[in-house]
Amino acid sequence: MDDVSRLLGGSWGGRLLSRTDPGFDEAAGVVFAGDGAPPALVARPQDVSEVRAVVRAAAETGVPFAVRGGGHAYARYGTVAEGLVLDLRLLGGVRIDAEARVGVACAGTTAGDYTRAAAEHGLATGFGDTLTVGVPGLALGGGIGYLSRRDGLTLDNVLGAEVVLADGDVVRASDDEDPDLFWALRGGGGNFGVVTRLDLRLTRTRVVTGGLLAFAPDPRTVGALLEAAAHAPEELSLMVNVMKAPPAPFLPADRHGTPIVVALVCHSGTPDDADAALAPFRAAGTLLVDLVRPQPYPDLFGVAPGQAGTRLAQRTGFTGGVAADAAAAVIEAVRTAPTPLAVLNLRPMGGAIARVPRDATAFAHRAQRVMATVGALSPDPGLAGAASDWVARTADGLGLGGAAYANFVADAGASAASDAYPPDTLRRLREVKHRVDPDNLFRSNLNVTPAEEPEPARA
Repeated sequence: MDDVSRLLGGSWGGRLLSRTDPGFDEAAGVVFAGDGAPPALVARPQDVSEVRAVVRAAAETGVPFAVRGGGHAYARYGTVAEGLVLDLRLLGGVRIDAEARVGVACAGTTAGDYTRAAAEHGLATGFGDTLTVGVPGLALGGGIGYLSRRDGLTLDNVLGAEVVLADGDVVRASDDEDPDLFWALRGGGGNFGVVTRLDLRLTRTRVVTGGLLAFAPDPRTVGALLEAAAHAPEELSLMVNVMKAPPAPFLPADRHGTPIVVALVCHSGTPDDADAALAPFRAAGTLLVDLVRPQPYPDLFGVAPGQAGTRLAQRTGFTGGVAADAAAAVIEAVRTAPTPLAVLNLRPMGGAIARVPRDATAFAHRAQRVMATVGALSPDPGLAGAASDWVARTADGLGLGGAAYANFVADAGASAASDAYPPDTLRRLREVKHRVDPDNLFRSNLNVTPAEEPEPARA
């Protein structure tokens, strides 16, 4: 890494960290544990000019290179063994233009930073279900959460991006400026450059009616919740979890550690309409707990549990629904899972997600009814193999495979890109990649390889 340090110069003031430097472990750490060696060097830029310098140094030296955003990635994209990590967390910053209803999120901004700033103006951009995720990373892969059926995916609300390309140039991508790159960024993830700024559409969202509904583990409840979602107004989005009840004080003590069905709901229309919209969900099964209430939108997220140091096994895909026999099998699988943190997560789509044309962005799964994820977390490395086996069996039982949601891919294996992108989408992504990153500098991601050099036209 001496060549990288030489190229970057000595003006970094403790923000260019090797393994012997104080603060290296914190800077090099990512949320989910793995088996790989740590990076050799972490660069923590404070402005776009320093981002350009790091990108150019990585390109010139050819060192293994990764970009770490403000949050987390299930597949640990933000680190690379024995290489150089560009850590963007010092490039935080949010600006809200309430009159234009546009929010600006810099590279290291988390969903919590942005959501709280927007809420001061009674506005929101929909993200996922946790405030600790980084805004650019989430937005470049999709973003399915509490406002998605009303407003679309997070990437559908991206208005423009500032991007540092592999050659160090800074470009703007939008509908009017490099529209092909703009298309690729919205769904293609971090393949095309370092996004240092996103402009995002804001929507009036002050008070929502939402929270948690917990049900007894009846297989019919899962199907009833999904059916209710299919007929719900677009102002209602939800997630369904089949999981073991945590030892939370609001859950009956005799249910702790046993399977339950949880619906996390958000009605973002007027409070007067909420009760009627939520009635089919409350009637979906034997209700154990009802914590749904009117509340400020940021309060819906609560406090995310700490996940640092845990090992994750996960498979994601899409499904048309979950029949009662399949739901029964999942409930039994959760009951016998090797870790208490095992879950089937279901996110109904439709609404504004489905109204966007399939080829308008690089997210091509618009017609799917439900995004499904089977996951297992374990703080014990000795359980990692058993958790991975459990995920594989449970996902196979649900028929998940052949399509994937890019943001939830935890194992970026050889088929990951072809699972996330249909052939026509992948072909177009590879063409854009060839133009802006022909040497595949940005490859610590769900990697899209550059297209082959096109043959010259014959005379």
